[in-house]
Amino acid sequence: MARVEVDGVGLFFEAGGDGDPLVLVHGSWADHHHWDAVVHGLALRHRVLVYDRRGHSESDRPEGQGTRREDEEDLAELLQTLGFAPAFVAGNSFGASIALGLASRRPELFRGLVVHEPPLMNLVAGMPAYEEQMADTGERIGRVVRLLREGDALAGARTFVEEVAVGPGAWDQLPPQLRDTFLTNAPTFLDEQGDPDWASLDLAALSACDVPALVSRGAESPAWFGAVVDRVAGALPGVRTHVFEGAGHVPHVTHPEEYVELVTAFCAENGAGGP
Repeated sequence: MARVEVDGVGLFFEAGGDGDPLVLVHGSWADHHHWDAVVHGLALRHRVLVYDRRGHSESDRPEGQGTRREDEEDLAELLQTLGFAPAFVAGNSFGASIALGLASRRPELFRGLVVHEPPLMNLVAGMPAYEEQMADTGERIGRVVRLLREGDALAGARTFVEEVAVGPGAWDQLPPQLRDTFLTNAPTFLDEQGDPDWASLDLAALSACDVPALVSRGAESPAWFGAVVDRVAGALPGVRTHVFEGAGHVPHVTHPEEYVELVTAFCAENGAGGP
């Protein structure tokens, strides 16, 4: 088990492969295993780093209210401490928000940026076309938060999976190990929701990030994700976009071969020949 201390917090990580460095940043409720379906394929062409974000699985869970900014600083320290900077960084969901937040402040740490559906809801707040859908999503997340605050991690995790992320009946279809991961990391989801800036991003600062970027969405995801992707893509000067047909919020899980092909091709186009 490999661990590194970052700002007094011990983070679990695994690294392997050869080539241009590629760091994978998981989303909420998850851990480094969320990349299992793609990590081998990516490591055939890259030196790949996966890790458990603070408060997740094998990494430390500090006391007190956390912030997404702390996750961003963790990523910066990992890149530098482990000799990965500058790196290609791929993030999914909340991990995509972390990658974008850091890229807006520290673009020199990046060779390229690959993000899928960051849940930056504040970027589309007030848009009439998405008002009803956003309100419904907010209510569903609110139910999850209330259950977690009441100490019912099982009900909170089940509600998130079945009412927010996947659909009715999905919880019982998850592998036992994945259900255990949801339960273990439920407190950190509640902590993330307590950060007033979790759903925001400084697009003006992001527009100064001139590294190559790939921003994607799933064709089956709620429409507001597409609006967020459009706003993020519009701020990045060196961007291309991609739609995963037949996929939703986690294409690296549901469409791993397409994900590996897309990311490796993007990195090959923009590679720098090694760290």
